Amino acid sequence: MDTRSSPWRQPVVWLMLVMVGLVVVAGITMVVVATSDGPMDAVPDEVQRTGQAQQADLGPDARAARMQLAAIVRVDREHGFVEVLPVSGDFDHAAPLRLHLQHPARADADLVLALAPHETGWRATATPALDHDWLLQLEPAGKADWRLRGRLPHAQLAAQLRPALDDAQP
Repeated sequence: MDTRSSPWRQPVVWLMLVMVGLVVVAGITMVVVATSDGPMDAVPDEVQRTGQAQQADLGPDARAARMQLAAIVRVDREHGFVEVLPVSGDFDHAAPLRLHLQHPARADADLVLALAPHETGWRATATPALDHDWLLQLEPAGKADWRLRGRLPHAQLAAQLRPALDDAQP
């Protein structure tokens, strides 16, 4: 009787083969994900890249904080419009505004609304989908001197917009 057994009957050999196979599959998957054409930046701002660091211009956020601007975005599904109501600060009520509704994961689903002055604030005819969250950014329609940001959660009809920076920051 031969006491030697075939290497294929040893569980350690199969374990090593399976582990090598998993590493190869994981490596190929990572190469496919890394070379896909999807958007890589989650921030829609223009950024300056220095090495691996990204620097965004926070000037508009600081100006909005100094001006103590705050607003509310309201979606009126019944009448088919989106409305921005000023809460605090010195808004130019005669100037139009621009509202960016950014999908949290898909840039192709983003919306930009031109808001016209209205008796209570600003309005645009639109009915954005409410089956997901929206990242909101409000700024003047001309030169973006200031900006307010917020988040409209899934299925909600209103959200606060505030500066991304506190008053205490320079």
